[in-house]
Amino acid sequence: MSSTAPMRRPAAARTRLAPLAGGAVDRARLAVVPRLRSRAPRVPFVMLVSLVLLGGVVGLLLFNTSMQQASFTVTERENEAAVLAARQQALETELALLRNPATIAENACRIGMVMPPTAAVIDLATGKVTGTPTAAPAGACPGQATR
Repeated sequence: MSSTAPMRRPAAARTRLAPLAGGAVDRARLAVVPRLRSRAPRVPFVMLVSLVLLGGVVGLLLFNTSMQQASFTVTERENEAAVLAARQQALETELALLRNPATIAENACRIGMVMPPTAAVIDLATGKVTGTPTAAPAGACPGQATR
């Protein structure tokens, strides 16, 4: 361990060293010098810590702001998706209604088409007509009163 108190040498040690160097030993003897109290400049350290803290706070604010903006964008996109899903459902319902055979027959009668009493089929490969094609009577729409 180190001590700030000067060490005392026994007389035997002094007498042993004295003949070797003479008066130089007394002059060269180490002595404890009191410490100079030097204070490190605190302003640069305080400025560094302040800048690090300020940078951290600003960084957190920017991060929080970007996260909030992303959250608003996600919410907006979810609302758009819900509106588009409802629109798709309405269009599918309308398509199912338009594909209904009763609706097709009603629309056909409205534009003047009528059902023939017998059906005839044309074979496109051979060009032969199967069945007897007959003209449909006017106003023979099913479910519609004759005029």
